[in-house]
Amino acid sequence: MQGLRAAMRLCEAGLGVGGFTLCLMDFYTGGRWGELVGQQRHEYDSERRAIEIRAPLKEIGGRLLKGGRSADAPGGGGGNLVPPSLRRRGRRKGRTKTPSGTRSVELPPSIAVFYEELLDSHRYPFVLCTPEGRPWRRSNFRQRHWRPAWDGVHSDDPSSEDHIPAILPWFTFHEGRHSHATWLAEDGIPEVARRARLGQKMKGIGRVYDHVTPAMLRQIIEVLETRWMASLAALTDVERAKLATWFPHLRDAYTRLRIERAPKIIAISSPFDD
Repeated sequence: MQGLRAAMRLCEAGLGVGGFTLCLMDFYTGGRWGELVGQQRHEYDSERRAIEIRAPLKEIGGRLLKGGRSADAPGGGGGNLVPPSLRRRGRRKGRTKTPSGTRSVELPPSIAVFYEELLDSHRYPFVLCTPEGRPWRRSNFRQRHWRPAWDGVHSDDPSSEDHIPAILPWFTFHEGRHSHATWLAEDGIPEVARRARLGQKMKGIGRVYDHVTPAMLRQIIEVLETRWMASLAALTDVERAKLATWFPHLRDAYTRLRIERAPKIIAISSPFDD
C-alpha cells in the first residue's frame, strides 16, 4: 500500500504514468536503479511480458552510458562511443553488475498493463524516462521527486497550507529492491528462484544442485499479484476512485475485490426439510 501511494504521488507530481510505473517496477521486479531506467523499447518481451536486463544505464563522470555508448543525446538514443578512458571506469564495459545480473524478469500481469500503457504513451528509446524523453539521472530524480513523495512536504506541520504527510521517511529507491526480496521470502519462494530474479548467484553447493523450475516462476507471479490486489484493497474509497479515473481498466480489479470481500450467503432452511 505504501509503494502504491508513493506511485500515486509521483503521478500527481507531474510524472504521470511514467513516474507511477517506475515506482511500481521498483517494488514488483526488484531491479536495480540502472537496470530499470536503462530499459529500452526493444528490451521488452511482449509475449512473455518480461523485461530483458542486459546493459543497465550507468552514470560515470557525469555522463550517462548505455552499453558503452553515450545516452546523453536528445531522446536518449544510442549516441557515440565514449572515450576508452571513460569506458574503463565502468564495470564490465556496459554489462550488468555480475554475470548473474544478466537475466529476464517477468512482470506480474497487473504491473505489465501499466508498463505497456507507458510504452504506448511515447516513442522515446528509453521506456522509464523523464517527461521530456531523456534518461533519468539518479540524484535529480531522488531529490526532486522520490524524496517528496515518501517524506511528504512540511510533514511535521499539519497546519501548513501545503502540508503533505510522510508515507515512510527516508525510504530509498534501492530499498524497494530489498522489499521485493523480503516479500518473496515471506511468501515462501525458494532461495534459488529469489536470487535468480534479483540477479544474484547462489552460494556454495547450491550453485550446482539448485535450479529454478517453471512452478517456481508461476508461484512468484501469483504471490506478487496477490500483493498487488491487497494494496488496492487497502486504499481508501477516494484513492481507488482517483486511480480508476487515471486507469479505467482498474474498475475490473475493483469488481473482483468486491466479489472476494462480499459476505457469503448462508442458507436459512435446511436442504433436508420437506
